[in-house]
Amino acid sequence: MKKFNLSNRFKQWIRPLGLLLVGLIGGVLGALIILQASGISLLNVSGSGTQTTTSKVTYSNSNDTTEAVQKVEDAVVSVINYQSTSSSVSDIYSQMFGNSNSDSSSSSDDELSVYSEGSGVIYKKDGDSAYVVTNTHVIDGAKQIEIMLSDGTKVVGELVGSDTYSDIAVVKISSDKVTTVAEFADSDKLTVGETAIAIGSPLGTEYANSVTQGIVSSLSRTVTMTNDSGQTVSTNAIQTDAAINPGNSGGALVNIEGQVIGINSSKISSTSASSTSSESVEGMGFAIPSNDVVKIINQLEKNGSVTRPALGISMADLSNLSTNAISQLNIPSSVTSGVVVASVQSGMPADGVLKEYDVITKIDDTEVTSTADLQSILYGHSTGDSIKVTFYRGTEEKTATIKLTKTTDDLSQSN
Repeated sequence: MKKFNLSNRFKQWIRPLGLLLVGLIGGVLGALIILQASGISLLNVSGSGTQTTTSKVTYSNSNDTTEAVQKVEDAVVSVINYQSTSSSVSDIYSQMFGNSNSDSSSSSDDELSVYSEGSGVIYKKDGDSAYVVTNTHVIDGAKQIEIMLSDGTKVVGELVGSDTYSDIAVVKISSDKVTTVAEFADSDKLTVGETAIAIGSPLGTEYANSVTQGIVSSLSRTVTMTNDSGQTVSTNAIQTDAAINPGNSGGALVNIEGQVIGINSSKISSTSASSTSSESVEGMGFAIPSNDVVKIINQLEKNGSVTRPALGISMADLSNLSTNAISQLNIPSSVTSGVVVASVQSGMPADGVLKEYDVITKIDDTEVTSTADLQSILYGHSTGDSIKVTFYRGTEEKTATIKLTKTTDDLSQSN
């Protein structure tokens, strides 16, 4: 009979077990080393002395949008409108600095404070000067204009010129610290649905260089608003759903290449659905197309103002008239849109050609459905040009050629 050898039996099963344990421990240690190198710690349990750390993994999160923003962001600035303070504010200043009103030789009107803030875009650098485009309503009434560059530096701006109708203004600053100039895209080549990126200072300089992204929602929108002078202004605009807020006015709307496709101008925040209710509106911002902007800034740089031809008529949209009023015009039932001549000013180009209650339907064979259409076509001409006007006088359709010999300046002086 063979003798049972316990020592040999133990050695037979303990050796494989030892190898297994060594392999397991080695695997755990290797895993811990890899996790630690990646910034991940398994030792951070409750009550331990170790601290939570961030990942040490690095990566590049650059895409088309970030590249577009990098191209143009340093050309987008904040525009600060300073106006005279009220006497009460001046009194506070006097008390703070120990100056009594009786000892002060300056008027309270000499004190300036921030009235409003908006945005602007540096589009040109010429020698010692650089040029900023913004909205007219951003700098309207300013006693002093300051431009805050993207790095926070502030410089004094000089108003070159402004245009109420287009809501475009140009401000000149020193080019000393200007490093980037924006490039304008051809807005006639925009496509609905393409990327649109808004850059500006929503709510003022505290949020300067803010970026929002959306798409071009629509083209050639007619936006009608009333300016600070009480004038009704209709402009052709790009519609976008990129977030635009107060302070973004005058800032850049750019494409995916970082080119400026428009100057942000306004936002619809609510609309009256009826006389008793209103609806909140989101994602409806508007920008002045870059092609229109370029035409205006070139004139403002050259002349300080924009001269436009004038017909010398007051007018109303046919579509806004009541059924009873339209019936009194005695026009064909097929005519459902156009511009009704409310009056003709003497001595102006339309005098002797158009009459009260004529309904204009075309100019230069281009359909006219609203006063905004008429203004857009008319303002595309220069003084001295001739236009062909198609209109209805009662049931009869007529055409006439009118030479544009007067400007909007003459219009304001006419009786």
